[in-house]
Amino acid sequence: MKKGQVYEATVERVDFPCKGIARTQEGTVIVKNSLPGQRIKLNVSKVRNGRAEGRLLEVMEKSPLETGSPCSHFGMCGGCTYLSLPYEEQLKVKEGQVKRLLDACLDRQEREWRWEGIKGSPVAYGYRNKMEFSFGDEVKDGPLTLGMHKRGSFYDVVTVDDCRIVDEDYRLILGTALEYFAGYPAPGRISYYHRLRHEGYLRHLLVRKASRTGEILVALVTTSQNPWGVCGTGEAALAEACGEDAAVWKESEAGGESESCAADGDVAGILSAEKADGGRSAGRQIQVQPGKTDAEQRMIEGFGDILLELEREGRLKGRFAGILHIVNDSQADVVQSDRTDVLYGQDFFYEEILGLRFKVSVFSFFQTNSYGAEVLYETARTYIGDLGSSRPDGAPDKVVYDLYSGTGTIAQLMASVAGKVIGVEIVEEAVEAARKNAKANGLDNCEFLAGDVLKVLDDIREKPDFIVLDPPRDGIHPRALRKIISYGVDRILYISCKPTSLVRDLEVFLEQGYAVERAVAVDQFPWTANIETVCLLSNRKTGGMAE
Repeated sequence: MKKGQVYEATVERVDFPCKGIARTQEGTVIVKNSLPGQRIKLNVSKVRNGRAEGRLLEVMEKSPLETGSPCSHFGMCGGCTYLSLPYEEQLKVKEGQVKRLLDACLDRQEREWRWEGIKGSPVAYGYRNKMEFSFGDEVKDGPLTLGMHKRGSFYDVVTVDDCRIVDEDYRLILGTALEYFAGYPAPGRISYYHRLRHEGYLRHLLVRKASRTGEILVALVTTSQNPWGVCGTGEAALAEACGEDAAVWKESEAGGESESCAADGDVAGILSAEKADGGRSAGRQIQVQPGKTDAEQRMIEGFGDILLELEREGRLKGRFAGILHIVNDSQADVVQSDRTDVLYGQDFFYEEILGLRFKVSVFSFFQTNSYGAEVLYETARTYIGDLGSSRPDGAPDKVVYDLYSGTGTIAQLMASVAGKVIGVEIVEEAVEAARKNAKANGLDNCEFLAGDVLKVLDDIREKPDFIVLDPPRDGIHPRALRKIISYGVDRILYISCKPTSLVRDLEVFLEQGYAVERAVAVDQFPWTANIETVCLLSNRKTGGMAE
C-alpha cells in the first residue's frame, strides 16, 4: 500500500474519535468521518510503520444503518458525526469505542471489573444549552454567514439555521442576527473578522439558554475596529455612513485615541424593561454607554431591539435574561472579553441540576447538556456511594478532593455525604462562581481553591479520604497524577470526556497499585463524536473495594 493510491473499501467499525477502520484487499486504512457499513472510495494519505491513513473521497454506498438526517447541514457542518444513524445505533458505536479502549488497557488487570454499558441522553435533539456561532463566509468573498465551521476547514463558515442539536430559539436568534447584519443599510457590508489578516468587526454570536427556566443570554462578540473599515468602503461612502464618526474611525485606526476605545473593564449599564403579559416585554429601551461612535451605537442598539422584538411578538419559547456586546481584540480565535456592555437585562441566569441552583454567566464552565449532566452526576453519586464515618453519631466526616472542579457542581453534590469537600480549579472565574453557588445553595462545607492542581495540592493541610477527578480533555499532567496517587486513598472516581486520555492515565494507576472496579459510558453529546466515561478505581494495596 502506497501513498496516493485510491481504493474502494467497506468500513468495518469506527474507533474513537470518528476513525473509520476500512478494509481493502491490501490491508486496513483509517479514514475519518466515515460510518460503519459504508462502502467508500479513499485516497491513501499516509503510510507509516505498516499503518495507513486515508482521505474520504466518496461514499459509494450508504451504511445499512443509516436512516437519513433531520438536518440539512449534516456532512457540510463539522459539528455532528452520527446524525444519519438512529440514536440507539449511535449509542452502540460509542459504547464499542470506549469498551475496546478499556479492554485493551485492562487486559492485564488480575481483578475482574464490571462494564455497565452506556447511558443515553434523556433528550437527543435540542439538548445544548450553549452555542458559539462564528461570523464569516462559506466561500471566499461570498455573502455573510453565521454558524459553524465547515468540516475540514478552519476558515469557511456554514450558516446552520437548521441545526438540530439546539432548539428553535437558537435557530430563530441566529437567523434574525444574520439577516440584520447582512442587510444593515450601509455602503458596503459590515465586515467579519478575518483570522489571517486580523481585520474586521463581527466575530461570534454566543447564545446560552437555561434548560429548566428558559432564560436566554445572547452575546454579540466584535472587535473594536470600524465595522465598515475593511469592506473596500471609500472615504466618501464611509463619511456618508458614519457622518462625523468617520473622522473618529480614521484617527482610531491610525493609532490615535478616540472615544471608541473605552477602558478595559467598562461595563455598560442598561436602561429599563417594562414587563407585561406574564413576563413578556411590553416596551423596552436598549441603551449603550459611551465607548462607541454614534454609527456603531445605532447599529448595536438596533441589534438589541430586533432581538427583543422576537420576545415581544411571542416568537420565542424562552425569554431574554440579558443581551450583551463583548469587545474582543485578541488575535486568538476564542471568545473572551476586553470589555462587556450589558445592552439589556443582566449578564447571567440560573440553571438547576439535581435540586441545586447554579449561576451561569456567558463565560461560565457548565455542562452543555443540562439533562445529560443530571444522568452523569447521578451516576457519579451512585458510584461514590456512602463514604462512611468515624464519628460515634455516624455524621459525615470524610474529606473529599474534587480536582479540576470547574464551577463546583460535583463538589456541591458531594457535600451531603462528606465532612468537607475541597475543590481545586485553575480558572479563577470558575472558582469564584463555585463559591457563590455553594453559598446560595446553603452549603458551608465546600472550599474552592484557585490554581494548578500540581501546585495547590502542596498547600492543602487536610488529607483526602476520597478523590474525584474530572480533568480537561487531555487528561491529568503526569506529575500531578503521581502526586494524586501518592495520597493512597482507598477509592478514586475518574470522570473523563476523552476516553483515549482516560486509558493513558489508567495505565499509570494500574502500575501504582490501583484497579478498575466498574465503568460506564454516558452520552452527553448526542450525534457528535464525544463521549463521557465514569470509572471507579480502588487501591489494591489497601483493599479499598466498594461493597
